[in-house]
Amino acid sequence: MDKVLVIEDDVMVGDMVSMYLGEEGFRVMRKGNGEEGLHAIASFEPDVILLDLMLPDMDGLELCKQVRETSMVPIMIVSMKNKVVERVSALTVGADDFLSKPFSMHEMSARVQALLRRAKIYQARVQEASMEEAEFHQEVRSTEISDTMISLDADSRSMWVKGGLVNTTYSEFEIMRCFVNHPGRVFSREDLINTVRGFDSFVTDRAIDVHIANLRKKVEENPKQPKRIRTVWGVGYKFIL
Repeated sequence: MDKVLVIEDDVMVGDMVSMYLGEEGFRVMRKGNGEEGLHAIASFEPDVILLDLMLPDMDGLELCKQVRETSMVPIMIVSMKNKVVERVSALTVGADDFLSKPFSMHEMSARVQALLRRAKIYQARVQEASMEEAEFHQEVRSTEISDTMISLDADSRSMWVKGGLVNTTYSEFEIMRCFVNHPGRVFSREDLINTVRGFDSFVTDRAIDVHIANLRKKVEENPKQPKRIRTVWGVGYKFIL
């Protein structure tokens, strides 16, 4: 049974969501503030998190950022805020989806199912690629790019830049692995969306741009003048050795 953690301080909204998802066959836990939510992640080990942005004890974006430091669990932001800048901010700190209040319970459940489906597809792809990873693992583990050492470890899903461990979301790691494995190849935004999420994704072109901007901050000496992750205007992006 898939588990959903609902971090929502509005009792009415939280109870309605919990009841609906419970009837849909999920095991649901609700917490009313950020601190309780963080503790529940470790003990409950949810498969999906529904996170309100406006919590009584902390900002939802900060909580999302903290979760991403240790976990790749899919996170869907649920909020009254619906401006583009707020959606982009949520994606930037690691959220996977954004649902504005008020919302349809049916749509909310469908999005939760989509997040779970994509997470399972992602895990399946990792397992299917294990043999291929083993063949070029040594090369990928230590990919030297002129004066910048970028190393990817597929087993631990870790990235090092100049010997220092750099945190990445699983979307960022997949994009970087795609680049490192195919230097010089131009990837359209659609290519990267399919690489990261699959064909039923809610991810947009703008989300890919956000991930690229985050990766540049992590691997480029000057993110404003990138030398490695280049923009190919009108097409997409490519990685230069």
